[in-house]
Amino acid sequence: MTDTYLNLVNSGFTKKIAKQLGLPRPVPLRRHQPGRPLVDGPVLVLGTGEDADTVAHVLAGTAALSGASLAPGWDLDVRRHPAQGERYAAVVLVLTGLTHPDELAAPVLALGSTLQGLAPHARVVTVSRPATPDDGPAVAAARQGVDGILRSVAKELRNGATGNGVVVADGVPVTAPSVLGALRFFLSARSAFVDGQLLAVDSDGGSLPLDWDRPLDGRVAVVTGAARGIGAAIAETLARDGATVVAVDIPAAGEQLAAVANKVRGTALQLDVTAEDAGTRILEHARTRHGRLDVVVHNAGITRDKLLVNMTPDRWDPIVAVNIAAQLRINEQLLTSGDFTEEPRIVALASTSGIAGNRGQTNYAASKGGVVGMVRATAPLLSAFGGTANAVAPGFIETDMTAKIPAVTRQVARRLNSLQQGGQPVDVAEAVAFLASPQAGGVVGRTLRVCGQNLVGQ
Repeated sequence: MTDTYLNLVNSGFTKKIAKQLGLPRPVPLRRHQPGRPLVDGPVLVLGTGEDADTVAHVLAGTAALSGASLAPGWDLDVRRHPAQGERYAAVVLVLTGLTHPDELAAPVLALGSTLQGLAPHARVVTVSRPATPDDGPAVAAARQGVDGILRSVAKELRNGATGNGVVVADGVPVTAPSVLGALRFFLSARSAFVDGQLLAVDSDGGSLPLDWDRPLDGRVAVVTGAARGIGAAIAETLARDGATVVAVDIPAAGEQLAAVANKVRGTALQLDVTAEDAGTRILEHARTRHGRLDVVVHNAGITRDKLLVNMTPDRWDPIVAVNIAAQLRINEQLLTSGDFTEEPRIVALASTSGIAGNRGQTNYAASKGGVVGMVRATAPLLSAFGGTANAVAPGFIETDMTAKIPAVTRQVARRLNSLQQGGQPVDVAEAVAFLASPQAGGVVGRTLRVCGQNLVGQ
């Protein structure tokens, strides 16, 4: 759906009027296009110590990984010290060695000195360690302080710039595949609507792709609810990244489903995900038509909004059945089949409503909060096979569903995030594709918000 306001404040006379009146002026976001550079300009790496030096060498393409080859596909113009008048496309702040809050001032203030001169659509990315119960109070305070710094900086950025963080578990090197994968994702235009988020890397699992543009080559992915909207965008994005896609949706959406499957050169499976044997039928289709199944994206979902005082079983039960119970049943059938064991990936669609709640959506929030809990508990069941389960939690995304929101409410919802606009289905799809990829193998049981740093919850 078109955001008319965004177009108006970025064109001609109305742009000048909006500036004079102090109105919100969101800018069109820079989204991924194959063949486009990872970033458009120099990258500044701030921080001291071995990890900062290593990250700088990786980004410059001069670091050897696993003692053999150089880091593939980077070759960025890397600087190590701020220069007056320099216009940076990205700033990476490496803070893995913190031992006391006193150590935050120098690197963070150095970051601050660059913010006014950042290029449009710039990226600020922190690399840090998590605060854990095993840390001393000073170490924990310093590490937790990074969380507050990153989220605050993200709210100060303008012109389509974003701020995100990679939180690396103790014992995991900064050269681990998922650290580099997450860093690349946050630097890239694939993360255009991801803002103010800190993604944890829990292990050194996963692997770096030979081709960053096609990390899913040879993989077979199932996408439920694929006939339109976010599901169709996910199918297209996974196919773009090299996957063979099985598009799944209810028989009533058969014509649209076939169009999506044809567009991505995959196959269509007409199936109600609430069927008792849905998981078995998905696996059978994938194996029969494509020889294997590697990725399952649980996108199918419905809403039946009503204030709790007016909630009835006919509005509650279908939400739980489609949005979470079906996923649990399908996962169980896949996990017990013995045929979902080659570095499998499960990516489920949660929602910011399931994290922060939303008026009139107790049923929906219960189901989407359930998704967050489900992936956290499912991930360990896949770890023996090198697999992962994670979730993506969209905020306000421009879809047919949000188009039905009253006009004034829709405009307010669009502006209630740091990027001051709604996201696009492709923004959710990009996050799903990253979590489904080999380079996300160390991200385990996590939920990544795609919400433009929506001003709710975390």
